[in-house]
Amino acid sequence: MRLSKPQDSSTYLAIKTVQGGRAVYTTRVPLLDLPTILPIPDPNNVDKDNRKVDRLHAKQFGQYLDSKQDWVAPALLARDSGGCLFEKVDEHGAVGYLTVPWAIGGISSLRTIDGQHRVLGVSIEKQRITDAIANVDREMARKVSPEKAAKLQAEREKLIGQMNRLKNEYVGLDIYVEPDPIKAQQMFVDVADNAKGISSAVRARFDNYKVANRTLSDVIDHPLLKGRVDPEQDRMTTKNPNLMGAKHVADITRAVIAGAGGRISKKAEQTLSDGEVIEQVKDFLDVISNAFASLAAITEDDPDAVRKPGELTLAQELRRTSLLGSVGMLRVLGGVFRELRAGENPVELDDITAFFKRLDPHMTAPVTETSIWRTSDASADFEPNAAAPIMRTQNIVHLVSVIAGWYKKAPASL
Repeated sequence: MRLSKPQDSSTYLAIKTVQGGRAVYTTRVPLLDLPTILPIPDPNNVDKDNRKVDRLHAKQFGQYLDSKQDWVAPALLARDSGGCLFEKVDEHGAVGYLTVPWAIGGISSLRTIDGQHRVLGVSIEKQRITDAIANVDREMARKVSPEKAAKLQAEREKLIGQMNRLKNEYVGLDIYVEPDPIKAQQMFVDVADNAKGISSAVRARFDNYKVANRTLSDVIDHPLLKGRVDPEQDRMTTKNPNLMGAKHVADITRAVIAGAGGRISKKAEQTLSDGEVIEQVKDFLDVISNAFASLAAITEDDPDAVRKPGELTLAQELRRTSLLGSVGMLRVLGGVFRELRAGENPVELDDITAFFKRLDPHMTAPVTETSIWRTSDASADFEPNAAAPIMRTQNIVHLVSVIAGWYKKAPASL
């Protein structure tokens, strides 16, 4: 009587409703159950009813779960071809017990509509923890010092705690009953078509895990940016009256803090204070506002001024006539600023301002074949008649190095 019988399903409390003429079961399941009741997607084989899954993206979701105790994720969407069994608690209610066949060890009736990466991410995270516990157990089986044994035991308990989180924390799951595979494919298309992706600009405004984003609201209060940052758009078109988007402010912040081609490391994210970042970025904005006449004019312009029909803002004019209208060039200058301010003997802000003033006459766009950008070591970083530098990382890094080198040894034309 104590022996367990073969099991191939799980039962959850659920609500049965109707959407689009289909029955929908709404429930919440432990994270650890996802790879059990839903098929684990294979990055090497595309599901004919879904898009190809990206293993790295899935792994990052598992890492997100591990690193963020206050994680959040929307409900997954799945299709049931008829294998789920719903038993009402009473004859008049929509609440009942939903029995879901396992995808592991049997023929699953569920297919994922939205949430493949979350399923694979949990599976990868589960395997990581399992392997890590096995490695610790092997180490503990050897003869080790009491100090190392205590360290291993603490590590094992931490891993067990991580696995228990996957067991004890839940995520939503909506299961649509649709036996027709053709209609099921259309469901996937409809979900994808109606989803509005989050732009990088919006992410920059609300993703507070990154210091470049977290400091955004303070940085854009600078006179050069105030009232001139688009909170939604990632690209500055000719019709956009703003100087740049929120994403671009975050990019410039990263350039000032970590270099034009770099990222702010996890260690730096933890050690840098918001105040320190804000001060450094505002110092840079002060320098370029004082060094470049066109940017100084923008700081003095009223962004809320009423303009005549067809009249361009100074930011729009800048994009048409100057390299400074390119966020890429501003990132490069941010990287140069960082290079000159780094080390034991940082260059004074006034000296950097004076150096940038020497660059001001050379900021006309598009660049000509006789400009400093085409007749110096920077020529590899500009296409003919370009209005911005080449935005490949290697070009950005090289251009920063060239311009920073001009501070000590400038070409004759500078």
